Amino acid sequence: MRRWWNDWAGRLLLRAAAVLERVIASKTAVARWKLRRNQVVRAAHRRGVPVEVLAARLGLTASWVRYVVRNPRKAALEEAA
Repeated sequence: MRRWWNDWAGRLLLRAAAVLERVIASKTAVARWKLRRNQVVRAAHRRGVPVEVLAARLGLTASWVRYVVRNPRKAALEEAA
């Protein structure tokens, strides 16, 4: 027998899943996260963290991290594409 509580909880979980899908999995959300990541990488580099350490910690290549540090706008456009 179904109770109203199960129906209500199921609908609430469905809404939560839909919101998470829009927020996390959309292309614009991914682009925003990458922009934020790039901002943090540049800030860490300005404060003295070497490119090699940033690359190793993030799992990116050192050349890509250098590119992000030098050309933030171009890197954002290339990642969004």
